[in-house]
Amino acid sequence: MDAVDVIDVARDALLITLIISAPVMLVGLIIGLIISIFQALTHIQEMTLVFVPKILVVFASLFVLLPFMLSTLLTFTQGLVDRMIALG
Repeated sequence: MDAVDVIDVARDALLITLIISAPVMLVGLIIGLIISIFQALTHIQEMTLVFVPKILVVFASLFVLLPFMLSTLLTFTQGLVDRMIALG
């Protein structure tokens, strides 16, 4: 395995990390934005109002998106194992 292969695997790993984490992060971002707008409109500045709904929605999105995340990770892992077998 030369430097090009290592860089290619590292690039693929970073891309898969972004693909897996992006949907959950976007859900958290959208919920945080909605709660911030609600707080600005109602002048309620309660700190727990931000965290509790965001945590609940992020956990719910993790359960909903878990099959997609696992299939993406399994595809990457299978490709990585195939690449190692081809080199060995």
